Amino acid sequence: MNITAIILAAGKSTRMGSPKMLLPWDDTTIIEHVISVFAKAGVHDILVVTGGAREQVEAIVQNCQKEYPVQSVFNKDYLAGDMLSSMQCGLRYLSEKSYGAALIGLGDQPQVQERSVQLLCDAYAQTKSPLVVPSFQMRRGHPWLVARELWDEIIAMQSFQTPRDFLNAHTKDIHYVEMDTPSILADLDTPEEYLKFKP
Repeated sequence: MNITAIILAAGKSTRMGSPKMLLPWDDTTIIEHVISVFAKAGVHDILVVTGGAREQVEAIVQNCQKEYPVQSVFNKDYLAGDMLSSMQCGLRYLSEKSYGAALIGLGDQPQVQERSVQLLCDAYAQTKSPLVVPSFQMRRGHPWLVARELWDEIIAMQSFQTPRDFLNAHTKDIHYVEMDTPSILADLDTPEEYLKFKP
């Protein structure tokens, strides 16, 4: 499976009040749990884009390397606080490698399920669609997959643009995978959300 994953973990965690990636989840941390889900789903190379709490997150990634195929790259523009710059950072790093597609995942989405990741990878293998996006009740979620042919377009986007703008510009290219779980829509931004979903 020539698919890699970019896990966006560079946020400042302003609304949470403490670094989200480091919060406990089951018997581990949020970011380590997300890494494990992608790895167990069969993604053989995982890139974590770091920013806020860089040293602690990169230490966790380094520790995960004992068990999972994961590495990290630092987004020097993370203080801008936008998802696009982290996507661009990850895709630029991966452009020198030979992957056919990248899954864009969220570091603050520990609700993500192995089955969802597998369904997206299977859909790409079957359709070779340049964009494979999960959907729950007509709403797009994460992770979503973008084929290499579109990476340069994302890398060239301007700071005022968003990933949503990119997807909206490519509606005709999207292959939607209907999911039976709202977990693809969930992330953790506030202490209330964390306490609500924490296992």
